[in-house]
Amino acid sequence: MQALARAALMLASSSHGRVIQTGTKAICGQLSRVEAATTPDEDAHRQARVSEAAMQDRIFYRRAVNHDSVHLLACALAGLAGAVAGASLVRRSRSSGFEPNRHTQLAQLNDTPARRYYTGFNPQRAIAISDLRAMSHKRLPRFALEYLEGGAEDEAAMLRERRAFANWRFMPRTLVDVSHRSLATNILGRPAAMPLVISPTGLNGILHVHGDRLLAQAALHADVPFVQSTMSNDTMEEVARAAPGVRHWWQLYVFGGDEIWQELLRRADRVGCEALVLTTNAQIFGDREWQRRNQIGKGRLSASAALESLTHPLWFVENPLSHGLPSFANIIDFVPKDQRSFFAASNWVRAHQPASLSWDTVAKIRERWKKPFILKGILCPDDVRRAVDSGVDGIVLSSHGGRQLDWTISPLDLLPFARKIVGEKTALYISGGVRRGTDLLKACALGADAVWVGRAPLYGLCAAGAAGAVRALEILQAEARNAMGLLGVSHVDDLGPHLLAQTGRVA
Repeated sequence: MQALARAALMLASSSHGRVIQTGTKAICGQLSRVEAATTPDEDAHRQARVSEAAMQDRIFYRRAVNHDSVHLLACALAGLAGAVAGASLVRRSRSSGFEPNRHTQLAQLNDTPARRYYTGFNPQRAIAISDLRAMSHKRLPRFALEYLEGGAEDEAAMLRERRAFANWRFMPRTLVDVSHRSLATNILGRPAAMPLVISPTGLNGILHVHGDRLLAQAALHADVPFVQSTMSNDTMEEVARAAPGVRHWWQLYVFGGDEIWQELLRRADRVGCEALVLTTNAQIFGDREWQRRNQIGKGRLSASAALESLTHPLWFVENPLSHGLPSFANIIDFVPKDQRSFFAASNWVRAHQPASLSWDTVAKIRERWKKPFILKGILCPDDVRRAVDSGVDGIVLSSHGGRQLDWTISPLDLLPFARKIVGEKTALYISGGVRRGTDLLKACALGADAVWVGRAPLYGLCAAGAAGAVRALEILQAEARNAMGLLGVSHVDDLGPHLLAQTGRVA
């Protein structure tokens, strides 16, 4: 850009030099003609007039040079601004962000045709989950995005969650009547519009005010279960009132004394929660390096992260400016009064999660909770067997979104083996990496009774509140239904491993 400006100024200087040179030659020629044709007195008089004319001419040319310089400098600056704007548009046109299973550049040559995700405000214009993700990235400050997107350490487990889906390819059947397709299924013995559950996610109030209520409303609209986190920011009672009739499940973190989880179970039962989900793999907090880089210690944001959040005025006005930082409304009464600020309360809960959580704890909770009981966080075949023996009603294979132990296998890697272990006795789900309707179909074909989705509806929530979360679920449902037809399948029960082949192998 600087070189462009310098070239423009050099061009301006050389042009003005030619103008001045031409004017000087004209004046010299005029003086020569005067000397040859006049008397001494006339010559002196004419010489004075010519000198005056030459002075005026020089003044005129200086003014012309100054005027043209300003004009050309303005043109150079305009060109510079255009180049900057053009470069910005090129950057926005690209399908930004690393997405291992999305090969948008295959159809491009030298970045043409230019491609960009939708980043406006209308969720109905989002074509895929990637558009809702792009909308979220435009709206959220850096520290909130790191919480939403980041994983542990090298983020290898998070990457594997996505890559695992790419290892399986469809073998579609043709000449099959697929004019009456349906994703309808049963989840825990009750009908659902599709085999999908909204996963428990904490701190949703940072992403969008009253995020938990809005996600519950989206689940109600889509006719799928919603799992509310212990670390949510709306009370379970508020969620039940905001989405009456939603299939409301409660996720439990064990921390502090037994009286805490026992009270949470009593409240969940009173409010009508249909199922209880115990997270088993988060008793030691994962090393989320990029999230920590936005903080000073454990108590507050870094100055740069706090200042950067001010560059997102829509988020800032709608969230902290209007409502302040959210609190952990369901558990705040268990936290000491001097530890109830946003960061302090989160750190206190982490510090009081017992590393001694065991199968004995599972047995105690199973004894008290008489409704469906699900374990989430299983990634080992031996634990799958132990879970079945413990009498739980469901198992969620999960790496906690790649946010706990890094370099684990993905839930999809374990799924076919886990299905053989549990048979038909126990419901089997996977959580992690689902961004497409085809991901849902692959998981169900490999043995999952349903997929649990976390980030996908959160992208919608960040982008446009409840309407955005609804749109995320609509996209997944529409993609899955369309892919079923192309696969030659009319019902979820018809999905099976016979429709899949691992990359490079066809049995």
